[in-house]
Amino acid sequence: MSSCRCSEREKTETSLKKKDNRNVEIIVEDKIETVCPSFVGACVEADVENSAYSEELWKLIDEQCEKFRQTLTTDTVKDISAIAATRRVYKACGKDPSRYRPSSEALIRRVLQGKQLYQIDTLVDLINLASITYGYSIGGFDAEKFSGDTLSLGVGREGEPYEGIGRGMLNIAGLPVYRDAIGGVGTPTSDNERTKMGLATRRLVALVNGYDGNEETVRATAQLIVQLVERFCNGRNARYFIYR
Repeated sequence: MSSCRCSEREKTETSLKKKDNRNVEIIVEDKIETVCPSFVGACVEADVENSAYSEELWKLIDEQCEKFRQTLTTDTVKDISAIAATRRVYKACGKDPSRYRPSSEALIRRVLQGKQLYQIDTLVDLINLASITYGYSIGGFDAEKFSGDTLSLGVGREGEPYEGIGRGMLNIAGLPVYRDAIGGVGTPTSDNERTKMGLATRRLVALVNGYDGNEETVRATAQLIVQLVERFCNGRNARYFIYR
């Protein structure tokens, strides 16, 4: 990423942050723009109150899962626009998307295999619902665990340390990755243990990764997250912004 381009982008992001009271800035590095020039993302921010389980939320999740069982197979799930685009980016970055599946694809495949989605907590569960509804891999983070207030979206390097949630050390070389001042926090395959959400989370940041370039659907996904957070996690000051 050229220093000149980064500097201008940082100035723009800083100006926007001051204008709409954002708590985090997003920079998309040249490596991502090269493999996916149409990329569009959405960042959702909210003050939240997490809980261990929401029966009402799980009714919505079960309804969506049943729709998939009626309309998809483990072969056709790869044709969903958001998933197909993410798989293309994986290949362009040098990663095998069948070995390191995008999280949205892995979740839907689990449903189609007759298994239940993992029940973690209400924040994680609602992010998973938004992810399977539109097919986007969505990073959900405890924003208070970030180092600094800027996240950069780039490509993982060989030997770069990264502990995936429930997966141990993960080889993220060739995976799109968000980094804070310390290192990687999220990939479309798995978020990092260091910044994961939990029952004590009070500040949510969720990142919708639109590698298909469909801003309308990315916005719809972000709006759904806002609605779910307000409904099930007493979300306050919930809002989102689009970034490229």
